[in-house]
Amino acid sequence: MKPTSVQEFFRCLPQNFDAEAAEGLAAIYQFDLSGPQGGQYQLTIEDGTCAVLEGTHPNPNVLFSMSGEDCLGVLSGRLDGASIFMSGRVRVSGDLGLALQLKSLFPTVH
Repeated sequence: MKPTSVQEFFRCLPQNFDAEAAEGLAAIYQFDLSGPQGGQYQLTIEDGTCAVLEGTHPNPNVLFSMSGEDCLGVLSGRLDGASIFMSGRVRVSGDLGLALQLKSLFPTVH
């Protein structure tokens, strides 16, 4: 999947979810994206399911804050997530272990 917009990416995310990789996992990921590709998205993983909602969750386990353009760059493989984290272009707060686990839940997304 090569998303052309952040909204398209989040809409298609449940179709690329690996339920086996999420066995026993319950987590809420919040994405706060700024700029023209911005928006707020909640990703809920629970009981082997994945759900995406627009908006802000009051108490996520992990919060990612970055520009929508950087988010799309990472998702499409044009940008390296570790590089933009180290440069300060993305902020991650909450459970860093869950943050690192996120990629393994969506093996066909890059």
